[in-house]
Amino acid sequence: MTTDFNQVRNFGLVGHSSSGKTSLAEAILYNTKAINRLGKITDGTTAMDYEPEEINRQITLNTSFYPFTYNNQKFNIIDTPGENDFLSDTKISLQAAEKAVFVIDAVGGVKVGTEKVWGFAEEYNLPKVIFINMIDRERADFFKVLDEIETTFSLKATPLYLPIGSEENFTGLLDLIKRKAYIYNRDGQGSFEKQEMPTDMAGLIKKWREKMLENIVEADDQVMEKYLDGQELSTQEIEDTLLAGIKSGLVAPVIPGSATLNIGVIQLLDLINLAMPFPAERNKITGRRTDSEESIKFAATEQAPFSALIFKTIADPFTGKINIFKVKSGKVSSDATIFNSTKKINEKLGQLLKIEGKKQTPIAAAVAGDIAAVAKLKATTTGDTFCLEDNQIIFTSAAPLSPSISFAVEAIDNEDKVFSSLAKLAEEDPTLKIDRDQSTSEVIISGTGQLHLENIKEKLKRKYGVDINLNTPKIPYRETVKTAKENIEYKHKKQSGGRGQFAVVNFDIFPLARGENYIFDEALSGTNVPRNFVPAVEKGVAEAMQQGILAGYPVVDLKIRFFDGRSHDVDSSEMAFKTAAAHCFTQAMREATPILLEPIMNMEIVVPEDAVGDVMGDLNGRRGRVLGTDSKGKFQIIKAEVPMAEVLKYSYDLTSLTGGRGSFIMKQTHYEEVPSHLADKIIAAAKEEKEEKK
Repeated sequence: MTTDFNQVRNFGLVGHSSSGKTSLAEAILYNTKAINRLGKITDGTTAMDYEPEEINRQITLNTSFYPFTYNNQKFNIIDTPGENDFLSDTKISLQAAEKAVFVIDAVGGVKVGTEKVWGFAEEYNLPKVIFINMIDRERADFFKVLDEIETTFSLKATPLYLPIGSEENFTGLLDLIKRKAYIYNRDGQGSFEKQEMPTDMAGLIKKWREKMLENIVEADDQVMEKYLDGQELSTQEIEDTLLAGIKSGLVAPVIPGSATLNIGVIQLLDLINLAMPFPAERNKITGRRTDSEESIKFAATEQAPFSALIFKTIADPFTGKINIFKVKSGKVSSDATIFNSTKKINEKLGQLLKIEGKKQTPIAAAVAGDIAAVAKLKATTTGDTFCLEDNQIIFTSAAPLSPSISFAVEAIDNEDKVFSSLAKLAEEDPTLKIDRDQSTSEVIISGTGQLHLENIKEKLKRKYGVDINLNTPKIPYRETVKTAKENIEYKHKKQSGGRGQFAVVNFDIFPLARGENYIFDEALSGTNVPRNFVPAVEKGVAEAMQQGILAGYPVVDLKIRFFDGRSHDVDSSEMAFKTAAAHCFTQAMREATPILLEPIMNMEIVVPEDAVGDVMGDLNGRRGRVLGTDSKGKFQIIKAEVPMAEVLKYSYDLTSLTGGRGSFIMKQTHYEEVPSHLADKIIAAAKEEKEEKK
């Protein structure tokens, strides 16, 4: 394959929250002169964390992008969130990367966020580089973290450098390939002096250099054979084999450093530049045709037909919607007309933009490998595909992580704007789900955690001036009957001068199976009730079913058989029969053993093996039923059915049970009868609430 070495390459900075990703991005941009001073997270002055919510919390909540040039090569940094609630954005944004740079805290080691994003990189087959950060911090332990990496990810960690000193005595790096020492000034400027290896570290150097070589030579059979024969490998042979191993994903190189002291950053940049594959060096771009499942492939070059994936959207109250896309192949210019193959429409592009942190700079064109943006498109949303109309392709976009927690939205002001403003935020955040519960009349928002939804609340007020409270949602209980009852009669008679009201209806009531909802059976056989009153009877029953007799919840899963009644030539009317039907239905429910139903959630819970027993025991305590388990690598998937009332705040408890390593998805599937002792409490609470409203 011919490689276009002018292509832009994109790498994601990934890892657990507070591992120093944004500080590393700042140091990279400073060393490459993309910015002229080092910003600080504590001061809120970094180029990548610029949203007010990020500055206040001092963590990355949104993926940000910044281009830079190093050794005449073009790159984009993709600085991703590491907080669990925002990992969906990380997963989606890594679709635009050619490499993942893992940032791991030398004090805290491998944490759950690192494990999760490692899975994303594996899914996308991204080569990996590991930067063990914060070697200058108290209790930092480089070699302990190396052991954790090997144990957690079942790989042979390959340090290319060793730290010289640790904590406050961390002064530089030992280059195990070139056998040189790089001593830094610790002033944040990134300058260092090259020196000979310190003799007092000879034993440590020998041990780790041998381990490094053992890992590297596995990438090339000929070099391995030479190494096993005891022949000396040249520096060039080692470097060439290392680069091939990194690009193929066989070797995961490790570099120690300190982003805030700007130590080890130049060595990381050199490695990224040399060992990061160009888009054209990776596998061909694969999608499918718009009218079939037939696979179609393009080379990731400027000469191939144009195609792009819209992988992120920014909602801006002033400029409108900004779509960010990765050019997969070909080239596109500002003001071009392109084809959105997902929506099957043409879109007229405006000015193309380059994303530089919070800034957008106009550009004339974008080519294969570029990340670019465009504003104010009519129909394009995250996950859509751009292409040529005469060469159509659709890419499969990464699915966002499933919501795990829901809150009811209470408008403090601007109630009319709540739903529309939330919908705009949902355009930039595919994990945010908005729904209106018809039975409780609540607007429900769902997300990946409380921090996620608290952030949505803050954005809503800042961007659109809408202030809300987040409350625990009401459980959408239902009512039904347990036994059949026949020949219930109700007479509605009212006389107060002039024309009166008269109607008699006779019902049978029967329970139905769960999920069958409601059947109205008109079974009149005589002429006691004119047929033109039947719709009124049916409407009266339907309206009465909106509020059951136990706690005022909607009624489901029953059959009403309307088989007889009586009418009056003068006093009968549609209103009279509607009223009689409603009262007859209420009376029938009372006599047919009314019961309360609760929603049941189907859950899939992914937990580490050592937490399975605790999680299962907890589910049993929530009236849950464990349906079975499956294996997924080092994790177990527990399948269970649990009442919704027991898992409204399950994400907090699962985090506690698994140390943050568990995750789950759940979906409401059916209703079941509430145990009587709990039903009594629910009914009493509903009546109390009703009295308070009065």
